[in-house]
Amino acid sequence: MHATLTTLFARKELVLIAGPCVVEGEEFVVRHAERVKALCERLSVPVIFKASFDKANRTSVNGYRGPGMAAGLVALAKVKAATGLPVLTDVHSIEQCAPTAEVADVLQIPAFLCRQTDLIAEAAKTGKPLNIKKGQFLAPEDMRFAIDKAREVGGTHQMVTERGASFGYRDLVVDMRALITLGTLGVPVVFDATHSVQKPGSAGGSTGGDRLLAGPLARGAVAVGVDAVFAEVHEDPEHAKSDGPNSLTFELLERLLVQCKEIHASRRRFPEDPR
Repeated sequence: MHATLTTLFARKELVLIAGPCVVEGEEFVVRHAERVKALCERLSVPVIFKASFDKANRTSVNGYRGPGMAAGLVALAKVKAATGLPVLTDVHSIEQCAPTAEVADVLQIPAFLCRQTDLIAEAAKTGKPLNIKKGQFLAPEDMRFAIDKAREVGGTHQMVTERGASFGYRDLVVDMRALITLGTLGVPVVFDATHSVQKPGSAGGSTGGDRLLAGPLARGAVAVGVDAVFAEVHEDPEHAKSDGPNSLTFELLERLLVQCKEIHASRRRFPEDPR
């Protein structure tokens, strides 16, 4: 396993992937990374910092996408220099993979792109770990094909993320059984607590959500047995440029981490559980 993932997952501790949805400026993203680091150091939680330089799947053409790859990667490099945290960010096209791998420690394949063979292959060829998010339309067992696409070109370091499944229009539902199925694929399983509470397209040209539901779902996922929790956090979610309704405040994130750590520690005392 890649050194980044080996270090974080070696002790079987619950890992956090957290940060704002999108880079809203250099000072902004460094400030958020420093707060994430301080919180995780205080609670002894291994962490990967997450922020996107481009959000290519906005509901409306008027939605904020981010600063773009060049400026975004400069900002994320400053995060690494200031905090020493490993960084995860999205790639949306094959042209983004190699430049992004020069900065990011983990490349993320967005849920809507989890079937894009060329994108997965190009990302895997960089040698960086991949976090492949399960599409809202995909059965959990079918994620093995996405993993196989990465492995076919030599990729050996993958994670898979559950982020809810489409339930009619403008709603998502989390099937906890999916986490058990994903756990049979032989890679770390991540539960995305904040994207799972989105209400796609429900806010008049943007996506709505309910951040207060993220905690209960995350606690349930940790009880089932995931390796990491993914949560978007923002210092002022009501004024976030992307994913504000489902982003956590730092106070909510701290409460969530404390609860999830306790559940994770309790769960480890039951080795008969096959997960």
